[in-house]
Amino acid sequence: MKTNKYLEDLRTKSAAELQDELVAAKKELFNLRFQNATNQLENTGRIKEVRRNIARIQTVITQKSAE
Repeated sequence: MKTNKYLEDLRTKSAAELQDELVAAKKELFNLRFQNATNQLENTGRIKEVRRNIARIQTVITQKSAE
């Protein structure tokens, strides 16, 4: 249910907003990887979640460009 709501939010955004969201998610992933490498990350499952969110954002961008 949570991912369905997230996908609906993504689909209502414009292409520029999606690009901004993608950049922010990639920055967050970089920071999480950095924290993981320095043993400061407590919730390692967040890396997987962010990677999947990046894939979802890229999928919506592709779908919008195909329309």
